[in-house]
Amino acid sequence: MIVVLFWTAAAIIFYTYAGYPSWMYLRSRIAPHPWKRAEIYPAVSVVMAVHNGAGALQEKVDHLLSLSYPVKELIVVSDGSYDGTDEILSSVADPRLIPIISSEHRGKASALNQGIQRATGDILAFIDLRPRLESKALQELVSNFADPNVGCAAGHLFLRTRDHDSGASAVSGVYWRYEQWVRKCEALVGSPVGVYGGFYAVRRELATPLPEGLILDDMYQPLCVVRQGFRSVFDEKARAWDIWPKTSAGEFNRKVRTLVGNYQLLQKASWLLGSENPLRFRLISHKLLRLATPFLFLFLILANCALRATQPYAAMLALQAVFYGFASVGFLWDIPAVRRFAGPASGFVLLNAAALVALFTFLFRPNSLPDLWVKRRTPAEVRPDPRNLAA
Repeated sequence: MIVVLFWTAAAIIFYTYAGYPSWMYLRSRIAPHPWKRAEIYPAVSVVMAVHNGAGALQEKVDHLLSLSYPVKELIVVSDGSYDGTDEILSSVADPRLIPIISSEHRGKASALNQGIQRATGDILAFIDLRPRLESKALQELVSNFADPNVGCAAGHLFLRTRDHDSGASAVSGVYWRYEQWVRKCEALVGSPVGVYGGFYAVRRELATPLPEGLILDDMYQPLCVVRQGFRSVFDEKARAWDIWPKTSAGEFNRKVRTLVGNYQLLQKASWLLGSENPLRFRLISHKLLRLATPFLFLFLILANCALRATQPYAAMLALQAVFYGFASVGFLWDIPAVRRFAGPASGFVLLNAAALVALFTFLFRPNSLPDLWVKRRTPAEVRPDPRNLAA
C-alpha cells in the first residue's frame, strides 16, 4: 500500500509541475487558437487602488498620463490613506484624474469596485501603483480587444532581481518565467486561469463587482469574463516592469498572501468548481494541485524512510536529502557561486512552505484576510529606485 501511495503522490507532483504544462504546450503548438490584434482606440478608463502610496503616487500619475495611448480618465481610489495620498490627488490639475477618497480602509476589492462603478470608458485597465509600464504597453494591451471574443487581456510582467537573495531571486526569475510560460500556453488554446494583477484590462460591460475582502481580483475577474463566454488572453508585447521582495522572508510573505487568496476564492465563488466554470480543469491542474503538493512532498519523505531498505527507494531518499540540502545552503549562504545551483531549490522549497502556511492562515486566522492586500514595505520599497524600474 505504501508503494502504491508513494508512486501515486509522485505521479500527481509530476503532473502538476511538468505533465499539465507540457500538455498545454503541445496543444498550443498543434492546435493553437489565435485571436485578432489591431490598432484601435476605444475609450480607456484606468483604475488604480491605493492605500498609503504617497511616496510613489505623483510619479505614477504623471507616468500614466504621459503614456502614448490617450487615456480617457485615470480613476485613483484612495482606500483609507493617511500618509498624504489624498492631498497629492487633490493637487493634480489634470482633468483626466478622477480621485475617489474613502476615509475607511476596506481593502483593494472595495476600492476597485468604486472605480468600476465610476468608470465610463469602454475598456477598464487595472493597474497597480508599483509596476512601470513601457510607453506603448497600454496601446499593445488594448489592441487585443479588436477581437470581439476577447473580454480580458493581461500584460507581460518582467521582474528585476538585482540585490535579491537566492530564494527571492529564484522566485522572481526561474519560477515567474515558468509561470508566465504556462499562462501563455493556456492563452494560445483558449484562456489562462489567472492574469498578472498589476496590469490587465476588461471590457466594461463584462466587469463583475468583486466580493468584499477578495484578495485575488486577478483570478476572479478574468474567470468571470470567461464564464460569460469571452476569452482571456496574454499579450507578450504589453510589457511592465516591477521588483518583488528582495529577501526570502519578504517573498515568503508575499506568496502566503497569494496562496491564501486561492483558498478564499473557492470559498467566495463556489461555482469555480462546478460546470459553470469553463476553465475548471485548468483551475484544478494549474492552481489547486499546487496547494496539495507540499503535503505530497512530506508524504514522499515519510514513505521513502519506510521503504529505504530496498531500491530504488534508498536512492530516491538520498536524492531528496541532496535537494533539501541544496535548498538549505541557498538560504544560509547567499553568495553568487552558491546561488547558481542552490537558488532554484531554495525558491521551490519557499513556495511549498508558503502553501502550508497559507492553509493554516486561511483556517485559523480568517480575521486577517481582509488586510492581506496591504503589503508591508520599507520606505525604499514604497518609492522604488527608478534605475531598477526603467524599461
